[in-house]
Amino acid sequence: MIYKLPSAKNFEHNIGGKNTHLITLQNRSGMQVAFTDYGARIVSILVPDNTGELRDVVLGFDSIQGYLEADEKYHGTTVGRFANRIANGAFTIDDQQFTLEKNNGNNSLHGGPNGFHNQIWDRQVSFKKKVDFYYTSADGEEGFPGNLKVYVSYELTEENEIIITYKAETDRKTVINLTNHSYFNLNGEGNDDILNHILEIPSSQYVAIDENQIPLTQLAEVADTAFDFRSPKAIGKDINNTDKQLEYGNGYDHSYVLDGEIKRRAAKAFSPKSGIVLEVFTSEPGIQLYTGNFLSGKDIGKTGRNYAKNSAFCLETQHYPDSPNRTDFPSVNLDVGEVFTSTTIYKFSIQK
Repeated sequence: MIYKLPSAKNFEHNIGGKNTHLITLQNRSGMQVAFTDYGARIVSILVPDNTGELRDVVLGFDSIQGYLEADEKYHGTTVGRFANRIANGAFTIDDQQFTLEKNNGNNSLHGGPNGFHNQIWDRQVSFKKKVDFYYTSADGEEGFPGNLKVYVSYELTEENEIIITYKAETDRKTVINLTNHSYFNLNGEGNDDILNHILEIPSSQYVAIDENQIPLTQLAEVADTAFDFRSPKAIGKDINNTDKQLEYGNGYDHSYVLDGEIKRRAAKAFSPKSGIVLEVFTSEPGIQLYTGNFLSGKDIGKTGRNYAKNSAFCLETQHYPDSPNRTDFPSVNLDVGEVFTSTTIYKFSIQK
């Protein structure tokens, strides 16, 4: 399989009076990353494997039309205003209730059907090493309060890192939880499933969920469960265990509690097939492991292969699900005069 970046022409499109584009970054090591301003999303990440050949390690499409018509709407996108689920599509700030559209059963998911993934962002490229995306979410958009100015920066370093920096300000107290929703397959996009990938998450607790994928009252211990990735193991090793939590998520779709210093390593994944290693560092309190449980097989990706269940995994750095309704969770409130900041790093290397 020969992997290459999509054609820029295929990303020239007009949506609601705004034009979309393909933006590419490349470092001296040969790593290449492509983005589009539709959803401020990652389209391709080409990194060298253990033979020196480039592999595209994220799922996606070769045109804007592919994203518009996709069954799965979140490939590579910036998710907001609130990543993950909000129970009953509602939350309260200072005794005022705000109602959101329910797009995941009785929940609001990933900012609603017209969240940040469905918007055309403004952009600025700096020296082929960095791209900045900007978006202003109007007061009341998808039910959220406040005019929110959001900034997402992607920087490609010579160390094969993608540094993602988020910033946001509001003119009215609101809630915020941003993440990137790239689907990774370190074998190469469309190349087998990810159950053979070796994963490590240095976390002793995770957010247990109910049948609606809303957090239970207490955090759960990973010890002696299928959720223990403190020592590296294959993603598929315990994924079919008879565990109610795996049943509720149809696999892994759970947030892990991160301890320790800021910008600590939150996860490490490795493909024995390609030798490619992905390390994730973050300033966020949690990371959501999602093993592509609801990928339907309907979408056909960049290399003409179907994206079926378990054909990729996500490591979404974020706050915990339903945090606006949980005072015991780290706060997701953003007040007037405050600046929300968050950093996530995807670092790629080779393991022989």
